[in-house]
Amino acid sequence: MTCVSRSSNLEYKIKPQSNPEFDDYLADSKSPYYVMQVPNHQISKLTGHGGAIHCLQYSSGQGQYLLTGSSDRSIRLYNPAKASTSSVGSGLVQTYSAHGYEVLDISVTEDNARFASVGGDKQVFLWDVATARTLRRWSGHFGRVNCVGFGGEEGSVVVSGATADRLRLSVGSFDATVRLWDCRSQSTKPIQVFEDSKDSVSSLHVLGHEIVTGSVDGKLRLYDLRMGMMYADTIGHPITSVQQTDDGNAVLVSTLDSFIRLMDKSNGQILQSYKGHINTDYRIRSCLGLADSIVISGSEEGKIYVWDFLEGKLAETLTAHNGKVASAVSCCSPRKEWASAGTDGKIPSSKFRDVDY
Repeated sequence: MTCVSRSSNLEYKIKPQSNPEFDDYLADSKSPYYVMQVPNHQISKLTGHGGAIHCLQYSSGQGQYLLTGSSDRSIRLYNPAKASTSSVGSGLVQTYSAHGYEVLDISVTEDNARFASVGGDKQVFLWDVATARTLRRWSGHFGRVNCVGFGGEEGSVVVSGATADRLRLSVGSFDATVRLWDCRSQSTKPIQVFEDSKDSVSSLHVLGHEIVTGSVDGKLRLYDLRMGMMYADTIGHPITSVQQTDDGNAVLVSTLDSFIRLMDKSNGQILQSYKGHINTDYRIRSCLGLADSIVISGSEEGKIYVWDFLEGKLAETLTAHNGKVASAVSCCSPRKEWASAGTDGKIPSSKFRDVDY
């Protein structure tokens, strides 16, 4: 793997309204930008977890279902359309129990038949959705596993990223690796290991033959598996979340300086930045939504912030989670719906409807 380091243009805090590089990016984008009204009407509140919720993801396709992972060691499958804002446990379809420690991330295959989960077990779990049984368990990480994603044909490869093992770090070694696991093989060993990160790998996103990772060491890394190249961009602050745009031309990066940046994958430059939320201590994940027309993020004071993707302007601020940390968000573009999760253990689901509030 050949490594290339790039320096990002980080000397300013607020992007100007006119950005020629962003204009070029939009002109080259395969998905035309358009503005949609922000979903801001709460349609349900999903409850039942006994602790903080660290991750959530809509099912693939139409996004009818929602998977959540919690510090109570369980994974729950909900149908938000059948849930209410008051009934406890409403909308619950299935519970998945195998983790011995907190669940930190979930990823679903495109056919919704399987999902992967990771957490404090230092293992990667592959699940069958219908039977609620684990199909595979991969061991090899030496620290807790923070993030997971599917890649390859029909989700044949699972990618996982782990926390640095402080005990091993003290003797000159640590995990902080990205590992690729073959779902079709009976081998328990990873097919490839990336050891470039100098600290915990906090987030990753797989798109085609490329893997983007964010690390606490403040670097955004792009692994091009087809070309055998690794590109590293120095952000300068611990990264909590990464997501590639649908066209694969840019990456949304959240960091512990209360900023979210849109980075150009081709040259490592900043296309746009989003601010207003608070994120200095906890891993808070942001996401793109509604055909990449909005940016959504939680905040440490329990609010949800929504920005206009193109202009970087704050479009909506919603109060949720009773002032507790809003740690994760997930958006379902086909249903024009999004959900958030936090340390209060509840998941409010919001959707735009033509109703009187």
